[in-house]
Amino acid sequence: MPSIPDPRSGGQILVDALRVHGADLAYCVAGESYLEVLDAFHDARDLRLVTCRQEGGAANMAEAYGKLTGRPGICFVTRGPGACNASIGVHTAMQDSTPMILFVGQVARDQEEREAFQEIDYRRMFAPVAKWAAQIDEAARIPEFVSRAFHVATSGRPGPVVLALPEDMLRERVAVADTGPYRRVQAWPAPTDLTALEEMLAAAERPMVLVGGSGWTDAASAALKGWAEANRLPVCCSFRRQDIMDNTSPSYAGDLGTGPNPRLLARVREADLLIVLGARLGEITTQGYELVEPPQARPRLVHVHASAEELGRVYRPDLAIQAGPAQIAEALAGRRPVAAPRWSEWAGAVRQDYLAWLEPVPYGGALDLGRIFVQLRDRLPADAIVTFDAGNFSGWGHRFLSYRRPGRQLGPTSGAMGYSVPAAVSAKIACPERTVVAMVGDGGFMMSGQELATAMHAGAAPVILVFNNGMYGTIRMHQERHHPGRVSATDLTNPDFAQLARSYGAFGAAVERTEEFFPAFEEALSCGRAALIELRMDPEVITTGTTLSAIREAALRGRD
Repeated sequence: MPSIPDPRSGGQILVDALRVHGADLAYCVAGESYLEVLDAFHDARDLRLVTCRQEGGAANMAEAYGKLTGRPGICFVTRGPGACNASIGVHTAMQDSTPMILFVGQVARDQEEREAFQEIDYRRMFAPVAKWAAQIDEAARIPEFVSRAFHVATSGRPGPVVLALPEDMLRERVAVADTGPYRRVQAWPAPTDLTALEEMLAAAERPMVLVGGSGWTDAASAALKGWAEANRLPVCCSFRRQDIMDNTSPSYAGDLGTGPNPRLLARVREADLLIVLGARLGEITTQGYELVEPPQARPRLVHVHASAEELGRVYRPDLAIQAGPAQIAEALAGRRPVAAPRWSEWAGAVRQDYLAWLEPVPYGGALDLGRIFVQLRDRLPADAIVTFDAGNFSGWGHRFLSYRRPGRQLGPTSGAMGYSVPAAVSAKIACPERTVVAMVGDGGFMMSGQELATAMHAGAAPVILVFNNGMYGTIRMHQERHHPGRVSATDLTNPDFAQLARSYGAFGAAVERTEEFFPAFEEALSCGRAALIELRMDPEVITTGTTLSAIREAALRGRD
């Protein structure tokens, strides 16, 4: 029987429970609805609390921490508006399968169901976008609820949990024992499943592996690489999961994100067996559910996923296996490889397609992003962390950068804008010894750029690259494609981003020419504080391979 400590406030019990489960970092925007928790943090020297400037930023920081570490990112926000602001991070964590726990202050229990000040029923509000949403009504049950939250957030398909905290419950003083630390639960593949997979692989002519999802560790990725190379299998990654597979491996084939290599899409269509490990086969990865058509997938489909509910949800696989990424990778690495694979020549051609895709399109303008990113690929350390926002500018990073281990690429597969800056601040706080580079458009920066103040306050020093083309570029691209020449609501008026950064006390620079970028980048890396570099882009350069004018002209020709 665990010993029962002296009576503690609900707020103290909660903070003690976080420490039991190994939490070392939490993000918040302070609120009067959870003052007892804030007071308990005052003495928790081994549990750092980072105060942020807006709840959306705090939630995105927690989500990025979950992506980076595989442990639940912790976030505290106040009731009503605070919870609404934080919901963007919860949605991202759900779609990206990221472990996260959001604690929300709540009105006192005797005021519930009266539409009290800032009152919302968080169980109903967050039910569609969280794995579990609940309210702790008794202080004595805090250890139980927190333990369950950690288990739910990390087990099976990881995801977000939301717990509401009535303010009077947090003031209660009770004597209750703490629980033991959580233990992540994952399914293992059955021997019969592995045998069936091997039989399907042995019968294939052109097999392709697609990896994705969360929960990949260094060991799992190394096992995946060993299995793929031993069987000479081409491996592609789902949207913004390029760091799962070592990009320098002869098996790596590229990614199925926005603006993918057309040759890779053709190779996936040529494949007669698709082995999917960890990916959900969502809209972006399947190119609008057209690259692989539901419900009966063709080519033959092996789908391995940590969640039983995901298997058969959209596609009916020929072989469904419930297993976590680490578990399936370890199991496959221990199997005997296929002798003299008949697809070796085809797999080699797939790799050559990827290598050719790494060469940028020639460009004669002042700021050549292709050249910059090819050089950046060689300049960044192997353990650098790159965070991405939503937007067309991200195509250069997706296409030209290279990753070798998990936890190097943090980006919202949910497509949420305003993610990259908070994510970079979080990554630099969690891993201060590593280089952290944020990539964000001018539109996305203005949604969360105030978290530069958080970086300065916390002593974090990410380098933020702001790609400024004066518009919501992705939407403009779609406008020109569907309504050529009819621009509406996508032009932007921006501040001087470099000067804005300097007003926060950060390093700020603006570049307009290719040769100006790397001197500014080196100065940003060495300045010892948060840094921002504004890249003033030609608005015409809308993707890595085409221009706005070309898109408009093609759309107009199609109407003739």
